[in-house]
Amino acid sequence: MSPRRAAGFTLIEVLLALVLLAAGLALAFATLRSTTAVATRGEDMAQASERMRAVHGYLRARLASAQPIVFATDRSTLRQARFIGAPQRMRFVADLPDYLGYGGPYLHDLGADDSGRLQVAFAVAQPDASLEDADLLARGLRAERLADGLRAVRFRYRGLDADNRLGPWQDRWETAELLPLQVKVEMEAVNGGRWPDLVVTLTRSEGGAGGGLLSGGTQPMLP
Repeated sequence: MSPRRAAGFTLIEVLLALVLLAAGLALAFATLRSTTAVATRGEDMAQASERMRAVHGYLRARLASAQPIVFATDRSTLRQARFIGAPQRMRFVADLPDYLGYGGPYLHDLGADDSGRLQVAFAVAQPDASLEDADLLARGLRAERLADGLRAVRFRYRGLDADNRLGPWQDRWETAELLPLQVKVEMEAVNGGRWPDLVVTLTRSEGGAGGGLLSGGTQPMLP
């Protein structure tokens, strides 16, 4: 055995070995953190996508099953409301899912608030109710949260024009006595991600001319 080998490792060799060990551990931890971050982002994206599909599915089902049932009457004009639509608010009648209601037509008051939350409130449809009684969200009734973390929510409506053709998209549905033919839902998340636009055809729509005159010369009722 040589004198150098019998004396053991030098300090420089020990320090070099420690440096190499530390570098290897740092690389291993960095790889682990990166893998964990990628997996977390993947889970977050999957959850966001699942939430988006669930919200879209709910809105599609509720709007597609909207019924031309009167849920309020303007006491001053006696005009009846079957669908009231604004840029961030919709009110219409549809049956509730079995797990939410007890059957029968329910007024759906769907809207977005300033905190970026999309919510809906329900009440049994009453044709003789006033417009104020049908303002469920403003009355502070218990609302179900559909989605949050939204920066922008926009509802648009489409009906027949004066020539009985499919008209342009409108920010308001001003012919409340009739259901629109189609409703478009546009939503954007706080992080800038835009949800795919949802376009729903109302199967029981009478195809009224949005913002125009109804048959018989009835004027539109503003929401």
